[in-house]
Amino acid sequence: MTVTTPDMPGLHPVGDSSRHIPPASVARLTIYLRALNSLLAEGIERVSSEELADAAGVNSPMLRKDLSYLGSYGTRGVGYEVQYLNRQISIALGLTLDWRVAIIGAGNLGRALAGYSGFVSRGFEIVAIFDADQLVVGSEVGYLRVSAVDDLEAVLERTRTNMAVLSVPGAVAQELCDRLVDAGISSILSFAPVVLQVPPHVQLRKVDMSTELQILAYHAQRAQETDLDPISRAQ
Repeated sequence: MTVTTPDMPGLHPVGDSSRHIPPASVARLTIYLRALNSLLAEGIERVSSEELADAAGVNSPMLRKDLSYLGSYGTRGVGYEVQYLNRQISIALGLTLDWRVAIIGAGNLGRALAGYSGFVSRGFEIVAIFDADQLVVGSEVGYLRVSAVDDLEAVLERTRTNMAVLSVPGAVAQELCDRLVDAGISSILSFAPVVLQVPPHVQLRKVDMSTELQILAYHAQRAQETDLDPISRAQ
């Protein structure tokens, strides 16, 4: 791996898709990509590592470390070419591939996700939405018609789905997750309030909003206690 200098004009093509990027760095790459998209929208062609780091809310050494996993190189004082760096991060994250997403659960959350326009611009096409309620099946959500969950496997095959979102009650989440895996889906995002079991080859990401709110409440409480503590205020 080449040594990363503070400002770099570009990146080597990723090439080696087997290169391991730590999960924390992957999460930050998505933030860098969002910042780069904003810069592109403003017509900015080059950005320094300090400017990009500031836009992403990290320090520049961390930014350069994260980008080094992509095979970065360059010279001081030139900065990053915004469009090229945007492209290389997109490649590293797999966003240049064809991601066809099915949403399981057409409740309030599922409908909101299906209607989110930001997915398409980031390379994710919502191709199907399912529900078990016969009063919901057949209704329209945006440009999609809600399919019966009984037809899950057939619709997944017809739409060439390769990624799924679970927005269902915890009581049925594992059964539906198993059906997704058996149908060949190996990338699943779950909003279900339970811990799901999947085979080693399946990538499962869990979003638990109640847990995040509980963590937020803890930090808010700590902040309030600090504000009320005269000793802490005096330090």
